[in-house]
Amino acid sequence: MAGRGRLSSIDLLPEEAEDDIVWACQELAARKRTQEDIRFELNDRLEAKGLEGISKSAFNRKAMRLAAAQRRMSEARAMFDGLASQFTAEDVDENTVILGEFIKTLIVELVDDQSGTKTPKQAMELARAFHATVSAQKISTDRRRKIEAEFAAKASKAVEDAGKAAGLSADRIAQLRREFLGVAT
Repeated sequence: MAGRGRLSSIDLLPEEAEDDIVWACQELAARKRTQEDIRFELNDRLEAKGLEGISKSAFNRKAMRLAAAQRRMSEARAMFDGLASQFTAEDVDENTVILGEFIKTLIVELVDDQSGTKTPKQAMELARAFHATVSAQKISTDRRRKIEAEFAAKASKAVEDAGKAAGLSADRIAQLRREFLGVAT
């Protein structure tokens, strides 16, 4: 089992630099400025707080990891977009289960990542993602039940209206409901 690896100078920055690191990561993700320009401004911000700046190589390693993660998220988004057209109200429960399994698989892959870059905060975020997925599956099941109940009520009403229009007795209409819909009066 691999350890967490050697901590970078970015990992060793105190908590007071966290907002600056987040800012730099957002700037890298936006892809509007050069990496060196962002590093230069980050170092200015750190030095204003009395902290040591980040070396070019350490910042490059961080930028490369972020770019790889951004690429994986983009690929996952593209896969989901390809699947999204298949998500209809009638299939919501089945599709949520499939999506949930996809997210669970992604979480397992992230946990199995041997790079040693996981933090307790990331583990908590993975746990929250898993919890949200399970909650979404429950909501989806509840929604499916509601859709089925609404359909049964509408179908029952349609059988009753058609039966009355055809001059059928109330007993015969009730029998048709049971036979076709499994719905009791």
